[in-house]
Amino acid sequence: MSVFMIACLQNTAARDTEPTLAALGDMVRRARDRGAALIAAPEVCSYLEPRRRLVLEKAEPQDRHQGLAAFREWARETGAWLLAGSMVTRIEGEQRLANRSYLVDPDGQIAATYDKIHMFDVDIGEGDRYRESHTYRPGESAVTVATPLAVLGLTICYDMRFPALYRALAQAGAEVITVPSAFTVPTGRAHWHVLLRSRAIETGCFIVAPAQVGEHAEGRRTYGHSLIVAPWGEVLADGGDVPGIVTAEIDTARVAEARARVPALSGDRPFDLPHVLLELAAE
Repeated sequence: MSVFMIACLQNTAARDTEPTLAALGDMVRRARDRGAALIAAPEVCSYLEPRRRLVLEKAEPQDRHQGLAAFREWARETGAWLLAGSMVTRIEGEQRLANRSYLVDPDGQIAATYDKIHMFDVDIGEGDRYRESHTYRPGESAVTVATPLAVLGLTICYDMRFPALYRALAQAGAEVITVPSAFTVPTGRAHWHVLLRSRAIETGCFIVAPAQVGEHAEGRRTYGHSLIVAPWGEVLADGGDVPGIVTAEIDTARVAEARARVPALSGDRPFDLPHVLLELAAE
């Protein structure tokens, strides 16, 4: 059992690294001053560049990444665990990039990384179209990491629409699942709260979802409402629609309690697939 404070940073990333990191560093320090032992930043937290050509030009490899270097320094400075929710990362020998989450320990060492598996390839309507797979290579591996605070499962944004990933993380021991995001406003209004509460209820995990908010370069808007959700589904903290910091107490005993009340994670039963899926698999 572990009890600790967690913080979600809700920022409005600029298209350039320097001003974005300056604002984030201040937020990290303020979150630590509030007593947070784990501080989580959103998806693409170090800059948000809307033009694909410029994203490719600006991308840095992990060993020379300005944003990662800053998070490592902040961790050493504050003595907190830090989650760089995701940052654009160049992969040697690959034309496409990684949308990569970094967990940094209090000594500034990289404890874990996770590359976003599910790509945001959607047509929301009214000309709002995204093709994340044109720029980013999908990840292939789910990630859990045991820390002194809790066992963490790492995911990113659009992953939340694929509950099998969350079930697998929970069955692998995750107690807290992170969902750093840069959610669009239309999908946020319709789906954000219900999807994240559902992932918490299904897994019996704490769900921690730091999110970008507000208007970015060239009119892109993100939804905000960073959430911390308890294993029984209640919202412990909601960041609303302005930049800021939200915190909540995490008591991992609540994970075991929720799973004991509804032991769905151990209730899997075999079943036959629908005929359509069987036919597709045979082709």
